[in-house]
Amino acid sequence: MRLAMIGLGRMGGNMSERLIKGGQEVVVFDRKPDTRQRYVSLGATEATTLSDVTAKLHSPRIVWIMVPAGKPVDETIASLLPGLSKGDVIIDGGNSNFHDTIRRAVELQAKGIHLVDSGTSGGIWGLANGYCLMIGASPEAFKLCEPIFKTLAPTDGYGHMGPPGAGHYVKMVHNGIEYGMLQAYAEGYEILHASRDFKLDLHKIAAVWNHGSVVRSWLNELAERAFEKDIELSALRGYVEDSGEGRWTVQEAIDLDVPAPVITLSLLTRLRSRQTDSFSAKVIAALRNEFGGHAVKKS
Repeated sequence: MRLAMIGLGRMGGNMSERLIKGGQEVVVFDRKPDTRQRYVSLGATEATTLSDVTAKLHSPRIVWIMVPAGKPVDETIASLLPGLSKGDVIIDGGNSNFHDTIRRAVELQAKGIHLVDSGTSGGIWGLANGYCLMIGASPEAFKLCEPIFKTLAPTDGYGHMGPPGAGHYVKMVHNGIEYGMLQAYAEGYEILHASRDFKLDLHKIAAVWNHGSVVRSWLNELAERAFEKDIELSALRGYVEDSGEGRWTVQEAIDLDVPAPVITLSLLTRLRSRQTDSFSAKVIAALRNEFGGHAVKKS
């Protein structure tokens, strides 16, 4: 099967390589010519512009987009449209907001073009292990693209979640859960690290937990790897970014009146990690000093 991949970053590049190794024909486009050439050397066909992408595909054309959520997705779709025709498919494999996906699907459906949303999980390990794919699509579009999903995913690692938007919705909640899991591991390891009674080896603990423990997981395997490299994590700053899905999950929980305290607090903790000195903490310190004469630390 022939398809195009637009965006050859950490995810799109590795996905292209897995597709090529799996026998699919891949047309690749990225803004950086050197990046394109890397995948051409693996057997991909180079496209130098977005119009060149569609010109090098045959109907029904399938174009997979791996670009940042929001405006870049809309701009990419708009640039592709002149080269697309009825029955063609655009797959958005990034972390788009599901509301945007539903809107785009309706707009494209009016032109006879299918929009498929593929929530994609697997990170940099997906090349070797395969990607978990949560797919929103019409039955027709899903069936057309299924050979691609089979190549990218491990056995039983992809599924049709529902109509367009459903894939990104499921991936949004998936990432919200991830926020909570990461926070739980982080807090547990910080308690161990802070112990006054014991000098604990976090790498050894993580390794033991990965054999038979109820908290064993792939995330904890990654913790074991991280502690093996640097047990104090001294090379890292405690700054944690978020790419949007946690915020969207919290907003959806609010909209649905579903209590989600763990996910919500894990998101707020990420925001706190970006402050070198919390003003709210200063306010609390000042008030404690005012009402109780409690000691404060001067900056």
